[in-house]
Parts: sequence; C-alpha cells; structure tokens
Amino acid sequence: DAQRQATKDAARLAGIEVLRLVNEPTAAALAYGLDKLGERSKVAVYDLGGGTFDISILELNAGVFQVVATNGDTRLGGDDIDRVLLETLRAKSGFGALNPEAEARLREAAVTAKHRLSNEESTRVELPFFQGDRSLSVEITRGEIEALAGPVIERTRAHCRRALADAELSAADLDEVILVGGSTRMPAVQRLVAEIFGREPNLTQNPDEAVALGATLQAGILSGAVRNMVLLDVTPLSLGIETFGGLMNVIIPRNSTIPVKMGEMFTNALPNQRAMAVRILQGEREMARDNWPLGEVEIGFEPAAKGQARVGVQFQIDADGILQVLVRDTRTGLERQVAIESAVDVAEEKVERMVAESVEYAFDDMSERIFTEAKLKADEMLQAVDHALKLVGEGMAAPERTEIGRLADEVRAAVAAGEVAALKKANATLDAATQDLATLVVEVAMEQALRRKGVL
Repeated sequence: DAQRQATKDAARLAGIEVLRLVNEPTAAALAYGLDKLGERSKVAVYDLGGGTFDISILELNAGVFQVVATNGDTRLGGDDIDRVLLETLRAKSGFGALNPEAEARLREAAVTAKHRLSNEESTRVELPFFQGDRSLSVEITRGEIEALAGPVIERTRAHCRRALADAELSAADLDEVILVGGSTRMPAVQRLVAEIFGREPNLTQNPDEAVALGATLQAGILSGAVRNMVLLDVTPLSLGIETFGGLMNVIIPRNSTIPVKMGEMFTNALPNQRAMAVRILQGEREMARDNWPLGEVEIGFEPAAKGQARVGVQFQIDADGILQVLVRDTRTGLERQVAIESAVDVAEEKVERMVAESVEYAFDDMSERIFTEAKLKADEMLQAVDHALKLVGEGMAAPERTEIGRLADEVRAAVAAGEVAALKKANATLDAATQDLATLVVEVAMEQALRRKGVL
C-alpha cells in the first residue's frame, strides 16, 4: 500500500491524477525491462511477499509492456512461514505458554532465523533471560524450515499454472522468470519456481528494490517524463450484462488488454416489450446474482414481437481504465451511455476472492447455467407447441396430437424436477416429434396468406 501511495503522490506532483496502478509484479517487470527497451520477451514475475502472493505474465516489445495475465492469493506469503516456524521453535523450547513479551521476542527471532537460513545450513536461536532467569537456545536447520515452508510455497503452483493458462502460454514460451519479494530469497522457493517454469529464475533484480524502482518508472510514464516506455494493463475481472433468466453474459473477458472495445447485439425477450434495462456486471460467476453490479442503463424502443428488437451493447475501456457503456437501438439510432471508473481499479483482495469463488463453485454454477438455458428453451418450445396445435386444429391426427401432448408433459415434469439431463432429453424428444407439426404450421400459414390475397 505504501508503494502504491508513493506512486500516486509522485504522479500528482507532475499534475496527474492516477485512476489505477499496476500491481507489484508489473512494477518489478518495468524495472527489469529498463535495460531491454529494444528487445522482445515474455516474462513471468513471481512475487512472494510477507502477506500476499502475485504472479503476472507480461510481454515486452520495444518498450511496450503488455500485462497478459495475472493471478495470486492475498492471504498467502512469508508470514505463513513465520507462523509455522514460530510454533516449531516454541515446541522445541519446552517453555509452554509464553507471556506477550516473550512471544514477541520469539517471533522476531524466528524471522531472523528464517533470513539466516537462506544463506546458512543451520542457525541457533539464542534468547537470554527468555522467561525470568531462564534462557532459550534452539538450533534450527535449513532442512527443517524447508519442510515447514513446503506446504505454504506449494500453494503458489496452482496460481502460476492458472496465469499461464489465462495467457495461453506454456512455461517453455517464457524468456525470463523474475523473483520479487523477500520470501523469494529462500532456496526452497527458488527451486520450486525452477520446477514450475522449467528454468532457473532470474536473480539479477534485488527483490526488495525492484518494486520501488518499477513504481518510480510508472510515475514517470504517467507524468510523461519517461517517453520510451508504454504500459498496457489488463482487466482484472470479466465485464458483462445480465440476460434473460438471470445469466451473466460476458462482453469483455478477464485479462483482456486495455484499452479494449467489444460489443454484442441483443433482442427483446418478451412480445411488445417497450424498453430494455442493461444491468452492468463484473465477475467470474455464471449467474448474474453472484457477480458485482456496477451500474444500469435503460433504453426504450418501439414495441415489437419477441426477438424483433435489435439493441447493440458496447463496452469500451480507455487507457485511464474508465469503462464506457454504450447502448443503442439500431432501428431508431437512440442511444444511452454511462461511464464507470471502478471497473479496472479493483482491490487485489476482492479480485482474488472472486476468482477463488468462481473455481470453488464452478461445477454448481455451470450446472445451474445449463439448467437455466434448458428451461428457457423448454418454455419457448412449450409456448410454440401450444400455439401450433391451436393453429392446425383438426389438421393433425388425434394420435399424433396425443403423443405431442404427452411429450410436452414430460418436459414440464423435468422442469419441475430440476433435472438437467432429463430436461435436455425431453426437449430433444419433443423437438424431434414436432417436425411434422412445424410443416403443418407452414402449410396453414401459406394457405391463410393465399386466402387473404383472394387466390383461394
């Protein structure tokens, strides 16, 4: 937080109000690329700090930095290693419960021991007069701390793989892997990174200084003082709108490069609908209710039959991270627009929570989406079948009418039961059984049209 605030302060001194800031791995990549402005490379920045973990994939091309993908965990870091080491030292000491002062001394000693074991094979924690007149003397080895830290640093592996998948890259596609954050000084962390990415990490950057240097460069880019570098950020989460049935329809996917402009065409879900409320959402869940509402814009249009209106929805994020949502009735040219400044500058903790929830509930979310889509299809088909049967009247034989009615009842039963597989099967069966009915509807419609023209 201090680094991000310092960057904002530096930019304001240059007369620029900063709307968004890159994360720490991106700042470190800027520092790395300072001497590589004429080169082209793909870089992964692995940032394991005291309280958070971040991984970013960037592409550097002639001074242009493009953030391709980001991932991480805001509740994972060196502090977790400190805690397990502290528990081990407490158990080894044999002192049992500690008073607050002794606890603080032991915690400080644990951190110091962790730092020493990055360069030494073993160290001894010496605390004179630790409890009254009793002193503490405990030896801890690098092997012991690596065994304790193993489960913590192993949790970073999944985030690295996710970032590579989002970037549509393999580890072999990378040119460098840069380490940032004090915890990356641990040999165990460096070995894990080498294993994940299939190459030794780049250790030329000072993990404690790279972020600060990159933040200074970013302030220079924002102020115009640095003119031979350009930073292209990405959207932290997907952006879209709510569609009929309460579904999330993504328009700009997560990790899209900024600036970006995308849009889709939508239509009215109900007959004689006079307006459409476009609810703007951000998040990774399948159902609209589970994502974050950013705003809403409504546009009116002339009443039309179901599916006849045409409304274009365009999302555009500019270089300052401001989202412009444009909604236009293509028939009349009437349009509405809204600007949202909070679409890109999202707290990293909120981003990680949303991504984690999307993974945790992925199966349930997809099942609900599939059922909702099948139910929408079923509702539409049942209405069409009822209308068609009335239209053809006695033109269809009684046994066929009875069979179609039976199959329609099976669709209704599957909807009521909430069974996805049964509903999809019932929809397909009813659709196949109504092919002759559809042909009769066309014939009846043609006959009526000819009668109106006086041909028959």
